[in-house]
Amino acid sequence: MLLSFLAFSQQPKLPINSNEEIAPIGELKDVELQQLLEKQINNNPKWRGLAARKKLSVGIVDLSDVTDIKYAGINDKEMMYAASLPKIAILLAAMDAIENGELKDTQEVRRDLRLMISKSNNQASTRMIDRLGYEKIEAVLRAPRTRLYDEEVGGGLWVGKRYAAGGERYPDPLKGLSHAATTQQVCSFYYQLALGNLVSTQRSKEMLEIMKDPALHHKFVNVLDSIAPKATVYRKSGSWQNYHSDSAMVWGPNRRYIIVALVEDGTGEQIMRKLVKPLDRILRRTKK
Repeated sequence: MLLSFLAFSQQPKLPINSNEEIAPIGELKDVELQQLLEKQINNNPKWRGLAARKKLSVGIVDLSDVTDIKYAGINDKEMMYAASLPKIAILLAAMDAIENGELKDTQEVRRDLRLMISKSNNQASTRMIDRLGYEKIEAVLRAPRTRLYDEEVGGGLWVGKRYAAGGERYPDPLKGLSHAATTQQVCSFYYQLALGNLVSTQRSKEMLEIMKDPALHHKFVNVLDSIAPKATVYRKSGSWQNYHSDSAMVWGPNRRYIIVALVEDGTGEQIMRKLVKPLDRILRRTKK
């Protein structure tokens, strides 16, 4: 397995360049972690009901030992409207285009990428979509190396509309959604990013720089600020009407994990905050 010399007591820097082919995240499902996740969700009547109706999806990845990465999920192959969270797909497509000489790497582009991720700026996101085009974004998401959209595993990340009032739609083939995700594929994005598998190790490093220290401190980050103040957080979230989503990779002392959730509920903002501590306990195998 990858980098067996790395122990949790060490703090490897991201991205971890393994120089090896990495396993698809679906192959990393861990029975114990899955049971702990299901128990935690089922212990809360509200969450249990939402999950039963496929209105709540959760995915988690234990990165504490990078030689033995573990994954678990609930409704994790269920595509849901994800608002601004799929802007990570635009970031990936932009880096791929820069790498291949299809997009000029300018200060304006870099500024828009940071605004798009850190502040979730819709105007910057729309400018990036216009520079890239939907077909380029789709091609990158479907690429055999990353497979972040794949009908065989329920779809995944999708961007099919500008973050603006006008413009044509380019809906996903499975559900006809414009901005969508599955928690499994969002977990896969962060997992591959951590291992330097997105575009290249160098481009993965640049994406990590853009995604760290988010400017918006709501949902997951609101709680992570208090329970993990020394950790570096890489994050993207989204909200629109009753649809709420959040995703974060937490990398610091005693905490190295990925958490992702999608929910369709009017109290989604509060649900996102309340999920953090239970998921943190599961991933750290602690009771407090």
